[in-house]
Amino acid sequence: MTVLHEAVDVNRPLEEVFDYVSDFTTTAEWDSTAVSACKMTPGEIRVGTQFEVICALPVGSVTLRYTVQRLEPNQCIELLGTSRFFEVRDVISFSPSATGTHIDYQAEFSFKPWVVPIAALSAKGLENMGRESVAGLRLALEDNFPLQQTSSFIRRADRMVLPGVSLFSRLGYVLGRKRFNPMSASVKNKHMVITGASSGIGYASAQALARRGVSLTLVMRNRHKAEETVEQLQRETGNSDIRYELADLGLMADVDALVAKLKKRRKPIDVLINNAGALFNPRAESAEGLEKSFALLLLSPYRLTLGLKPLLAKTQAARVINVVSGGMYSQKLEVDSLIVPQGAEYSGSAAYAKQKRALMALTQEWAAEWRDEGIVVNAMHPGWADTPGVQEALPQFRRLTKSVLRSSAEGADTIVWLAMATEAASASGKLFLDRESRPIHLLGSTKASGDERQKLVDFLQQFQVPVLSMRSAKT
Repeated sequence: MTVLHEAVDVNRPLEEVFDYVSDFTTTAEWDSTAVSACKMTPGEIRVGTQFEVICALPVGSVTLRYTVQRLEPNQCIELLGTSRFFEVRDVISFSPSATGTHIDYQAEFSFKPWVVPIAALSAKGLENMGRESVAGLRLALEDNFPLQQTSSFIRRADRMVLPGVSLFSRLGYVLGRKRFNPMSASVKNKHMVITGASSGIGYASAQALARRGVSLTLVMRNRHKAEETVEQLQRETGNSDIRYELADLGLMADVDALVAKLKKRRKPIDVLINNAGALFNPRAESAEGLEKSFALLLLSPYRLTLGLKPLLAKTQAARVINVVSGGMYSQKLEVDSLIVPQGAEYSGSAAYAKQKRALMALTQEWAAEWRDEGIVVNAMHPGWADTPGVQEALPQFRRLTKSVLRSSAEGADTIVWLAMATEAASASGKLFLDRESRPIHLLGSTKASGDERQKLVDFLQQFQVPVLSMRSAKT
């Protein structure tokens, strides 16, 4: 048997430390041996909860199935890990200290008989790994990471355009995650609103944030789907503080009603995630007479964000996250072409990209305007992810790229990071992909003047009128 024993003190409240460490999926962030980690059983973490952790050890790469054996909130968690090479019993104890929290970590390895000779030779290596892992845990809990600077490799790829675009694939995520920092910031009970949360990127974001204890309000159109989504998230994560609001965000009357409901609740909003979207082909108009791409993709987040700004301003450091698209790189901000007239030539993908370009411009305007109010506004694009939206709207693109598409969780990762990470609050008005700031333009021909951005703001202000008068505001 090989025993590892390490201890560390961290300047963090005991409850925050326990919540972070007891979710063993976070081992991939701080354990030097962990390649990946996931939770295998639904519900809250309790005795019997299982995690799968893939580790790189001196005896080779192994998959460990951990089972929680003992759980004493804010005091102790004991897990038994089994693999084809060995069993390991991890006991992690927590207690108050003069600086915050004292963590005592002990691991007992029991090797299979045929592995014992190799294990004896690797004992020193295991001890070093134990020290490195606990040092990594301390670093994660100190949570003092700078905003990640864009790597020289990414900058060169973006300057060459096509190599940069190729990183929208899963390859970009795989390369990017090697530079990811841990996210140990406590977001427990923070209130976050996510639009378009029933599937794809929105659902994956909700799932990751619910697992961290966030109080979620999910905005969806269909009652049956909304009830099913909330029930599934609660069952998977054990987080009961999840509710939904019904709204068709392509209808400004529904947007206004949603704003009124949330204001009536008077619950401050820590993070607003404008994720809802769809690609419309052919051109169509809403029941309010608005071209659907413009209504859902631009006017809706504009109207919703401004409407909810008083609730965002009630928190100390609110964040707005606008989900855009890599497709916007092909478009220049041209306010006069945002609404395609009936009968004119129309492309659903081009209309989508134009609205996302405009939303990026709004992100920059809001970031500058609201900086003194402490509201951080950023945009992200998820890369090429295999979501239901892509499957439905771009079937040919999916057939050609399916082997390199990201999962919904990989596409959503930067949303979760922008909502949670301490360092993400130090930037505003930026565009992010894979937790790194990326250029807002790849082509010089898509750059617009400050006058055009102001023209966009003036244009959208026309629509801050009662819904019945909206048809006359169209151009």
